[in-house]
Amino acid sequence: MPIVTIQITREGSTPDASAATAQEKAALIKGVSELLRDVLNKPLTSTFVVIDEVETENWGRGGLPVEQFRLQQSAQAPE
Repeated sequence: MPIVTIQITREGSTPDASAATAQEKAALIKGVSELLRDVLNKPLTSTFVVIDEVETENWGRGGLPVEQFRLQQSAQAPE
């Protein structure tokens, strides 16, 4: 019985979205489940997928909150 946890930031994939859509989450669940079936021969019915959405203020990278990290990266990016 595989259990897969996917952690994503709570923000949308488009500027007008504040979180992943139900369709995007369904695609993640389907894709992960099919990958486990295809690679490890795990039945779809025994695979559990949990999507954990984390507020960006609770997510960090490079020693910084993710929003600060992104600002730093964009300031350093060549134009």
